[in-house]
Amino acid sequence: MREHWVSENVLDRSWLAIASRNRSATELLNRTEEEQRKAGYFHTLREILQQPSTWLQTGAQMAPLSSELRTMVAGIRTVVLTGSGSSEYAGECVRLPLQKALCIPVQTVGGGALLTHGSQATNPLRPGLMVSLGRSGDSPESVEAISIILGTEPAIRHLVVTCNSDGRMATTYRNDPRVRLVVLANNTNDRSLVMTSSFTNMVLAAAFLGFLERPDQYVALLHKLSEKAQELLCGHFDRLAGLARRDFDRAIFLASGARLGSARESALKMMEMTAGNVFAVSESYLGLRHGPMSAVHPNTLVVCFLSSDPLVRAYECDLIRELNDKQLGAAKLIFGEEIPSDLARGEDLVIECGGLAALGDDYIPVLDVILGQVLGFFRCMKEGLQPDSPSNDGVINRVVQEFNLHHTES
Repeated sequence: MREHWVSENVLDRSWLAIASRNRSATELLNRTEEEQRKAGYFHTLREILQQPSTWLQTGAQMAPLSSELRTMVAGIRTVVLTGSGSSEYAGECVRLPLQKALCIPVQTVGGGALLTHGSQATNPLRPGLMVSLGRSGDSPESVEAISIILGTEPAIRHLVVTCNSDGRMATTYRNDPRVRLVVLANNTNDRSLVMTSSFTNMVLAAAFLGFLERPDQYVALLHKLSEKAQELLCGHFDRLAGLARRDFDRAIFLASGARLGSARESALKMMEMTAGNVFAVSESYLGLRHGPMSAVHPNTLVVCFLSSDPLVRAYECDLIRELNDKQLGAAKLIFGEEIPSDLARGEDLVIECGGLAALGDDYIPVLDVILGQVLGFFRCMKEGLQPDSPSNDGVINRVVQEFNLHHTES
């Protein structure tokens, strides 16, 4: 296998080249660091823009682990992806690709479900592998969920992926032979309240489990994704900023398959970054007809992540045309490749991205999420909030605050 190496200088500064291509980013970054920190976007803007280069870093870190991780997955009959909030949605983004690659059942289970229901929440097939995802690794359920399964299910192996070497997920299990710990690069440990770099890099790190026999193909895929992400950020950042400033107070994100995880994460970004001023939800295209379409009001932004799979796309296009016929929503954002011209109307924003079909729907949730992050970032600023810490009243925090952990009496 070829050696994979990425210059740290390239990683640390390449986001500046992306920023220089966009008027909105340039205006924000031309302010002094003190002004940026006072306005509350110093961390978040950089953490969004640095993602294409950090993906190369994650590829270089994961590829050499192929032999060790092959041994870890040998003989397993099921995989459980777990995390809380965004970390759970990261698992959703990678569940279907892993199931396809490993040819065994793969499920996503929230950390909270493991606290309340333990191994009952998991597929009963054994032996299994539990992949625990967490940016900080310090949320109350992070360590407790792993501890519960370690204590009750000896036939489940454990892989922990985190961005924080000092977090409890890392420090608690660093020397535990039952747990394999992977700590991603420090620059993926977002300082902002919201997860951006950490989310996409944990998705891509977990996706490596589907490439253990093909590490070079994995690295090549991350290079292609990085190139597409740069194209999106360089070519559409200002357009997304303009859309985010329009008149809407609710948003719905539509997607299918693995990309439904990115729709959930994008909706969460919009809601977190606007402190709930914009109420956002996610739904599948086919699921929208079963009640949620009633919530697509004249003040609703509809974001459509459009599949390249012909069968999936046929259903999605039918739904979009139905929205048009019923004149629902304030505007749409449609993201895909070779988007039919009749899907857009009025002031809709269409983002064409060549090469998505070649990449396949399974691996482009990280591109979808970047659009959601940029929309959330600029809507946050329009609402008069600070992206680095948009919850002025402290309702939510970067790390979920401590809460009581309850145990079944023996």
